Amino acid sequence: MVKFLSGIEGQLTVSLFGFLNCNKPKGMTSRDLVNIVQGQLRGRRCKVGHCGTLDPLAEGVLVVGLGPAVRLVPMVQDQAKHYRGTFQLGAQSPTGDLEFEPTLYPDLPQPTADQLRAAATGLTGLITQVPPAYSAVRVDGRRAYDRVRSGQSVEMPSRTVRIDQLDVLDYEFPIMELDVVCGSGTYMRSLGMDLAQAVGSTAVMTSLTRVGVGPFRLEDSISVEQIRRGPLEDLLMPPALAVVNLPQFSVGPEDDERLGNGQTVQGRPILDGKEVENADLAAAMTERGDLRALVKPKNGLWGPYRVFPEPS
Repeated sequence: MVKFLSGIEGQLTVSLFGFLNCNKPKGMTSRDLVNIVQGQLRGRRCKVGHCGTLDPLAEGVLVVGLGPAVRLVPMVQDQAKHYRGTFQLGAQSPTGDLEFEPTLYPDLPQPTADQLRAAATGLTGLITQVPPAYSAVRVDGRRAYDRVRSGQSVEMPSRTVRIDQLDVLDYEFPIMELDVVCGSGTYMRSLGMDLAQAVGSTAVMTSLTRVGVGPFRLEDSISVEQIRRGPLEDLLMPPALAVVNLPQFSVGPEDDERLGNGQTVQGRPILDGKEVENADLAAAMTERGDLRALVKPKNGLWGPYRVFPEPS
């Protein structure tokens, strides 16, 4: 948790700066959860933003940034996502899940577990994926699902996504359970359908849980009830978690002040124990491990790109 002091009309007020690692329940939209957080902040000036939408039919980790941490939302979104999902083979629906009653195809092949696992190896690394038409992807400026629901025909553009891990955890026809670690922008419904297609079948997603986003894990998440009880200060996780995948270097008091004044500093950024050369973005950390700034190369030094409040 990080709190900092800001002056408003001559008075000092405590503001919030950090992340809530929320456990979004099934049936609730991401916007609903953000609204609950904002309700707890009524009367306080504090920005709120979530780090990646989770469909209403899904549950699990939804990271919410408060205060200046909203500017770090893209850093969290870029971190690896970890999902567990179940799929029903030999079934198909317009949305790829159970929003609509699926059509069953009992005459399709019943693949073996070995066939599924072999097909999964072909869907790892960088793959081309076509998002479902019922998705939040924008097509010509409008959400695809809005176009489809209004009766329009939508041709979805393909995209390249990164699949780090695709394991078949359990399988008893027609239900398979998948464990997936992937990059940003991956659609789990499409991934399950692609795996089914690779073994000559179809699939609909029957459940989905996001068990992690980078260092934000489901086992450490907080419930909606905890958010409502508050206080939120006691539930915050540190902003530094947003930059765990960036090269970092430490700054002392003098350079800390220079960054606060918009001046350049020296630094040798380290990532995974190794010095990183030619990094285009790094994190400058205080001596006690708090995030002070995001910095970019400037004339052989590091210039401030985003400077964050000093902790109280």
